[in-house]
Amino acid sequence: MRKKGIILILLFICAASGFSKQLLIPMDGSQKDHLKSYGIAYWLLSEELEVKWLLNYRGGSFMVQHMPEIEKECLIRGISFEVINDNTSEQIIAEIENPVVNASVIKLLTAPKIAVYSPKTAQPWDDAVTLVLTYAEIPYDVVFDDEVIEGKLPLYDWLHLHHEDFTGQYGKFYASYHNAAWYQQQVKEAETMAAKHGFKKVSEMKLAVAKKIRDFTLGGGFLFAMCSATDSYDIAMSADGIDICESMFDGDPADYKAQQKLAFGNTLAFENFMLEMNPMVYEYSNIDMQPLERKVTEDNDLFVLNEFSAKWDVIPTILTQNHERIIKGFMGQTTAFRSQLIKSSVTIMGENRSLGETRYIHGTIGKGQWTFYGGHDPEDYRHMVGEPPTDLSLHPNSPGYRLILNNILFPSAKKEKRKT
Repeated sequence: MRKKGIILILLFICAASGFSKQLLIPMDGSQKDHLKSYGIAYWLLSEELEVKWLLNYRGGSFMVQHMPEIEKECLIRGISFEVINDNTSEQIIAEIENPVVNASVIKLLTAPKIAVYSPKTAQPWDDAVTLVLTYAEIPYDVVFDDEVIEGKLPLYDWLHLHHEDFTGQYGKFYASYHNAAWYQQQVKEAETMAAKHGFKKVSEMKLAVAKKIRDFTLGGGFLFAMCSATDSYDIAMSADGIDICESMFDGDPADYKAQQKLAFGNTLAFENFMLEMNPMVYEYSNIDMQPLERKVTEDNDLFVLNEFSAKWDVIPTILTQNHERIIKGFMGQTTAFRSQLIKSSVTIMGENRSLGETRYIHGTIGKGQWTFYGGHDPEDYRHMVGEPPTDLSLHPNSPGYRLILNNILFPSAKKEKRKT
């Protein structure tokens, strides 16, 4: 609190002196560390300072009133910045406000409170969101089934769904890993958790969790999911009251008429998909594009960020800010969404049309927003179970990771009113 007070005093002195300057954090190719730049923006918000997000200006740059303390913090974190006078900053704003320029100014006002839905115990894989939050120095809380079922999600603004299976089939890892100690421990922990909260099956508990997450989003929360948390969430919601788990998962056979009973009206993103009912197959459904049908290699696996009007389509513009528009693809249990199974109400933000697949989508439900992002780790093309986590200090300018961080700041955004 003392540090925050010092910064506010410095801000007042700078403004009163008449020698006000602005500090610009460019997000184009000149930026040394794009990922930590989001962290400095979050830090400024936590210090109750207003940050301007210049959408589509030099890769989505940030601007704040200059203070020596902020400049020092940028130097410590290795972030590129430029100190500009007020005339220059006003010229930049005027350029952005030009009606023919596809750019906009967004005010970031508050630091969102962030939760990551993840088991509290060690996992045989890491998670891209927790990796990048830690690297960018953005604080977050870990929540899991206890906190969700106990109704604690409304304490947060933004929720990330960790690599998760909401269908109760333990990631469909049975064929390859059912003898592995980590798999057996996960099953034991999940069954214990379900019993603790009065559920007979893990699938019933996960459905209850999924509904709590839906209610959080309906009420105005921001939901972000990657990899298997995307399609398994929608599958679980569509199978409300239907047994889609075979006996090795829940002790009794699946409903052989499950496919015909699915309720696609319960889902956020996908419809008309076909379940993969074989418990020995490492897929939940045909939502995920299969490796053999994709016919790409690591060298040519790419997707393109679509362009939106910064002045009118503000939300997808925020979520696609980047210094590159062509993004390297990366695999996961759920790699890419089959485009024909995405609801017409969903906004397509990143896709490979030639392959008929979509990687990055957004939608609204009630007062809230959600984003689904296919793949596991933007800087590890095929991240296998048990492999060490990615060292983000080797990838400080990752455009794939930038998409995650756009979502982190999204709850803070308020569109600047343009002058008439």
